[in-house]
Amino acid sequence: MRTLFIVVAVLLLGWLWLRRRAAARNNEAQPDRQERRQLESSSAYHAVAIKSAVYACDAAKALEGKRFLATDAPRLPLPECPRDACECRFQHYDDRRSGRDRRSPFASGGMASTTGTHEQERRHGDDRRSED
Repeated sequence: MRTLFIVVAVLLLGWLWLRRRAAARNNEAQPDRQERRQLESSSAYHAVAIKSAVYACDAAKALEGKRFLATDAPRLPLPECPRDACECRFQHYDDRRSGRDRRSPFASGGMASTTGTHEQERRHGDDRRSED
């Protein structure tokens, strides 16, 4: 009876050790917060804008609201920042574009798929095909 208890105890400890080891391996494979945010961004046009702090430097205030592609954004703190502890952060957007989308919602790449309305003729000069 005593040997059965020892065998069960050894098997239980072995099972717990393997389970803990597998959990540690899974934790190592998990990306950190910044990598996870980049992975979650499915758009190739993921953008960021600098959200300056209350007492931001002039360089941050000059760039506030300007959207950058996430891969092209400047690093924070900005090189011109004189503060020891910069409190500026990035505001994340799905797309670099802001404002209204000018594409027609009624045209899906077929006829009349323009990006706006044109009231007057914009072409100048003679028709190059008129000689045919």
